[in-house]
Amino acid sequence: MWRLLIRELYPDAEFAEPAKEALFWRIEETLGLPVPLELVELLRETNGVWNEYGDAVVWPAERIVEDNLAMRTEPDYRELYVPFDDLLFFGDSDMGPQFAYVHTGYGPGIITWDHETDERRLVAVSLRDYLVRCLTPGDRFR
Repeated sequence: MWRLLIRELYPDAEFAEPAKEALFWRIEETLGLPVPLELVELLRETNGVWNEYGDAVVWPAERIVEDNLAMRTEPDYRELYVPFDDLLFFGDSDMGPQFAYVHTGYGPGIITWDHETDERRLVAVSLRDYLVRCLTPGDRFR
């Protein structure tokens, strides 16, 4: 389902082999946050999605763990930014921002985070919404 949607939106997208099931538990166990089912389903089909420029629209499961841990423990990050403990980063774009799940009163949403200002802004209500906005022409996150 996810590969088909992505291929329809962006024919040049690159895919990886599916993620191993144990990686989903590693994400949850290591970061202490649930992995949204829609992200698990996508990673079961492909362990990451890249555009033609090599930008990781959706990171591989291993990078999700590594980057989120680094952002939570890096001393400079802890000094410069509001904590990331309630966020689950999973992708970025060539424009610079990174994208993360955040749990809202309505369920998970997707925010964009600007490393220069530490601004966090809700930009999508689902992974499908994020992919549509991310993989269609134009800057749809501003």
